[in-house]
Amino acid sequence: MGRRNKLEILGGILDICKSNGSSKTRIVYQVNLNFKNAGSYLEWLTKRGYLVKENRNYKTTQSGLELLQNLNDVTSLINDDSDKELADSLQ
Repeated sequence: MGRRNKLEILGGILDICKSNGSSKTRIVYQVNLNFKNAGSYLEWLTKRGYLVKENRNYKTTQSGLELLQNLNDVTSLINDDSDKELADSLQ
């Protein structure tokens, strides 16, 4: 598996925080980031209203859920196109 891009990392964070929220430590370990990078992503998502911090947990907002759905849709579309191109090249 290659390096993840920023959108994959953002989607991972939004996904982890969508149900009951998540602490920064849990996000760091589940998304496989260091604390410095995780802090930057969390700040970016929070400033734009995609996450909200409640006590020590981050929770995905409604707009964050919409962003996550859009990211998943685009990823699915790209993967479907890549799979089709690969299948066509093998024939």
